[in-house]
Amino acid sequence: MVSAMESAEPFQDLLKHETRALYPQTFWSSVLFRRALDMHTKAFVFPKESDNSFVTLTAQLTKPLKAFTVCLHVYTDLTRDYSLFSYATRQQHNEILLFKGKTGVYSVSVGGADVFFKPPESSPAPMHFCVTWESTSGITELWVDGKPMVRRSMKRGYSLGTEASIVLGQEQDAFAGGFDKNQSLVGDIGDVNMWDYVLSPEEINTVYAGGTFSPNVLDWRALKYKTYGEVFVKRQLWP
Repeated sequence: MVSAMESAEPFQDLLKHETRALYPQTFWSSVLFRRALDMHTKAFVFPKESDNSFVTLTAQLTKPLKAFTVCLHVYTDLTRDYSLFSYATRQQHNEILLFKGKTGVYSVSVGGADVFFKPPESSPAPMHFCVTWESTSGITELWVDGKPMVRRSMKRGYSLGTEASIVLGQEQDAFAGGFDKNQSLVGDIGDVNMWDYVLSPEEINTVYAGGTFSPNVLDWRALKYKTYGEVFVKRQLWP
C-alpha cells in the first residue's frame, strides 16, 4: 500500500517545478521545512509590497472537501485590496479565497463564486478571522474577532479539490502564481488553522480566545511551509 506521503510526492514535485519556473529569482532564496514546525506565538511577516514574497503551505488532504473552517490572525494597516488566504486548484484558482477590498468589504470565494461581508470599520489592529462553509446547505460564515457576520450561501452541493496550492501573502490568479503586488499583504499573518468541517460557534470563540481543536488540514502547531522572497518569521504582536 502506498502511503499518503508517497502518493503526494509527485504532486509536490510538480508544484515545486512550476513555482521554480514562475519565480526563478526567489526559488533559491526560499526556505523549506519538510518536517512540521510548531509556530505557536510566531507569525509570518511581509514587510513590503511585492509580487514575489509569499508562503506556501502543505495541507493534509486525502479526499475532496465537503466543508471547511479556516481561522487566522492578520495585522496590517493597508487601505487597498489584499489577499488573506488563497487556496487554488488547477481547475479553479479561487477554490477558497479570503480577500479584503479597499472599501472595507471582505469577500469569501468558494469554487469561484463570491459572497461579501461588511464588518464595522476599526483602527489598524491585529484582527482574527474564521471562515466556514458547508456543501450541504452552501451556508458561508465570516467571523471577525469572535463576532459573526450575517450568514450568506453559495455553491450548494459543491466539492473542493484536494491537489491545492495554498498561499499566504498573495492572491493566485493562476495555479501557484499570477501574483499582483497591488494585492499583496504587507503586515503579519499567523495562527493559520484549517479543519475539514464547520466549527461550532462555541468552538470558534474558543479558537479566538487562543484555544484549538486539533486542526486536521492545516495545523499552526505542526506546520509544513516554504517561504519565498522577503518573508520573515517573528514573534507575533497579538496576545
